[in-house]
Amino acid sequence: MSAEATDPGAPIRRRGRPRIDLRRLGRVALLGPVSRDRLPDAIGHVAEAHRAHHPDADLTVLHKAYVLAESSHRGQMRKSGEPYITHPLAVTLILAELGAETTTLTASLLHDTVEDTEVTLEQVREQFGEEVCYLVDGVTKLEKVDYGAAAEPETFRKMLVATGDDVRVMSIKLADRLHNMRTLGVMRPEKQARIAKVTRDVLIPLAERLGVQALKTELEDLVFAILHPEEYEHTRALIAAASPGSAASGDAGATADPLSTIAENVRAVLRDAGISAEVLIRPRHYVSVHRVRIKRGELRGTDFGRLLVLVGEDADCYGVLGELHTCFTPVISEFKDFIAAPKFNLYQSLHTAVVGPGGAVAEVLIRTHRMHKVAEAGVIALGNPYAADGVSAPQTAEPADGERADPTRPGWLSRLLAWQQSAPDPDTFWTTLRADLAEDREITVFRTDGGTLGLPAGASCVDAAYAQYGDEAHSCIGARVNGRLARLSTVLSDGDTVQLLLAEDATSGPSPDWLDHARTPAARIAITGWLGAHPQAPQGSYGSRPAGRRPDPQPMASAPSGSDRSADRAATVVVDRPDATVRLAGCCTPVPPDAVTGFTVRGGAVTVHRQECPAVARMQAAGRTPVAVGWGDAAACRVTLVAESFGRPRLLADLTEAIATADAAIIAATVEPPSEQRVRHTYTLQLPDAAGLPALMRAMRDVPGVYDVSRAQHPAAAV
Repeated sequence: MSAEATDPGAPIRRRGRPRIDLRRLGRVALLGPVSRDRLPDAIGHVAEAHRAHHPDADLTVLHKAYVLAESSHRGQMRKSGEPYITHPLAVTLILAELGAETTTLTASLLHDTVEDTEVTLEQVREQFGEEVCYLVDGVTKLEKVDYGAAAEPETFRKMLVATGDDVRVMSIKLADRLHNMRTLGVMRPEKQARIAKVTRDVLIPLAERLGVQALKTELEDLVFAILHPEEYEHTRALIAAASPGSAASGDAGATADPLSTIAENVRAVLRDAGISAEVLIRPRHYVSVHRVRIKRGELRGTDFGRLLVLVGEDADCYGVLGELHTCFTPVISEFKDFIAAPKFNLYQSLHTAVVGPGGAVAEVLIRTHRMHKVAEAGVIALGNPYAADGVSAPQTAEPADGERADPTRPGWLSRLLAWQQSAPDPDTFWTTLRADLAEDREITVFRTDGGTLGLPAGASCVDAAYAQYGDEAHSCIGARVNGRLARLSTVLSDGDTVQLLLAEDATSGPSPDWLDHARTPAARIAITGWLGAHPQAPQGSYGSRPAGRRPDPQPMASAPSGSDRSADRAATVVVDRPDATVRLAGCCTPVPPDAVTGFTVRGGAVTVHRQECPAVARMQAAGRTPVAVGWGDAAACRVTLVAESFGRPRLLADLTEAIATADAAIIAATVEPPSEQRVRHTYTLQLPDAAGLPALMRAMRDVPGVYDVSRAQHPAAAV
């Protein structure tokens, strides 16, 4: 496919940016500097774009960097036929147009010198300082002769690690890939496709996460043209036909563009309201139009663009929104407030949609000029995020809003860097990186200690555990989500509050079932690594089971012959019925000092219930007359307790030790198999003194993994 066929300049031209004649630029570049007191003509465009964003910038270092780059690349040619120096010039111009500061532009001019010329990193450091040297080294590829097939994934690993310390490394790489994609037509089709797929799977998601929409959208269109040429051509034809004045659309004066009509109406409304605003029509790029067509099946006249309203202050954004929703019919389902709740990639804007004349629906973006700059350029718009002046300085402590507040080390990047250290080989790293970047939406969950966790959509409590605790999450035994006990397999939603519960005994590890619930690479790599290192370890003790019927209980020790849990004897009961047989109800197992009442059953026996037992209310509602009962002298009692816990090794031993410490004897015990990460133990116990029951229950609750201990509640038999 030729470079012309991909129409790489179309997205840029629709945004009003000039195309630079690289052949002319190449001829000028070969001439070098014309005098000592001004910049070479070859970087005049760079200087002009740079000064537009940074009027007081010192261009001396750019002059110096250009001289070194031009002299070191002299004689080298690109496959497209231009002198090689046109590539670093074009990359630098892209960054300058987006507002990159001088250090980034200097490194951009030099970014290929160490890789492709005799210039060394030490020379770069001596002439331009440590910052520029670090950026150049960060984007320098590893040699295939040293790494073979692993060169590409290991280069990206190296680049990501460097980005962790300085996000400007990835800014340069993204601009470098954009210019290479613009000129990819000279490559063989199979190489075009390979580069386009890596761009799609890795570079475009990184551009999205860094908020550099201007680069992301053009990269998407270039990849679209290479990997899906037929759909691209069809979309291009639809856009051309919809353009005002095109031959396909007929007489431009006969039918007004519906988006232009709505834009004029919006301008009039805001003018009457006294709101100073700039209302623009923002054309959709090719991939965006294609997605809308796939979603709706048939494109409307307003689907080829959106209205962009730019104002001065944050409050004006909401003023514009109020006027639009008052004077037009809003489409409420389309409203999103990314100002109050910015996206994790710094993006802020109000999104809405209104119905214009004739029922035409227009999408509207409302933002300040500053928000627009950040929306287009992301982290590049921050200037030097490491400067010690102003709001762009990095934060020393991670605030509650950890995903967005520190643009120099966003949460997703920290997590990516954490798991990449555990990736055992280049193939695992490369596969996992693509899978991680394929997650196009993130959620924020709140920790009970006041921090936050950024996780991909669909993440579970397992992912949250490894995101918060790393390898310590191997001992996780459960979680509370929004204050309620939850399975580790529970999928988290944006805004949930999660508390992870860890066992004090960290000698055991995760179940293979955890892999079914792990969405993040950090969790999957950690779990897989532990399982591989402990092939003989008991597994599944913390694991989850598919939802379903609780398995039949397996007795640990059977009750004595002839015993009946509904007739567990305790303490002496005083009944206001001489010679009456007394039974303690098995449904609520009363013991001193419980408040109790009794009812006469068939045969004249009196069954004693705790007053709060549901059976009491049922019998009173049926007209049954209660019998006065009470406790005699304190004595030994028998009681049935149920311990609910998260499964773990040594749980049974720890519980029986707690029971023995309280001087209680185990008459019978039943341990049910783990079900959905939980285990239920039922103990029939003989206590020497009923007064010791509360202390016993507290001791059992203090056993790690036990989250509740209660008196047995068995269905009451008919009486």
